[in-house]
Amino acid sequence: MAKYTKPVYFCAMKNLTITLDEETARLARIRAAELDMSLSRFIGEALRRELRHDDAYEAAYRAWRAQKPFPLKGPPQPYPKRAELYDRPVFRRR
Repeated sequence: MAKYTKPVYFCAMKNLTITLDEETARLARIRAAELDMSLSRFIGEALRRELRHDDAYEAAYRAWRAQKPFPLKGPPQPYPKRAELYDRPVFRRR
């Protein structure tokens, strides 16, 4: 009987040295243990997630900037004067 196994993909990994303060390192080790992964894998995935978020934000920004301007409805009108805005019963002192 054959067992189903997931395909395994290998990619080149780079070693990286980072410096953390004691408290951050302690919390990272605890979180990695809670997720049942090594500290190296935990930090790698956190960094990958952060970079993906930045890429998605940047792509959304570029899409927004690529949109063409659209005309507002009607001819342009001057802004109302301050007195006109605040000369309403709700703003009058009693």
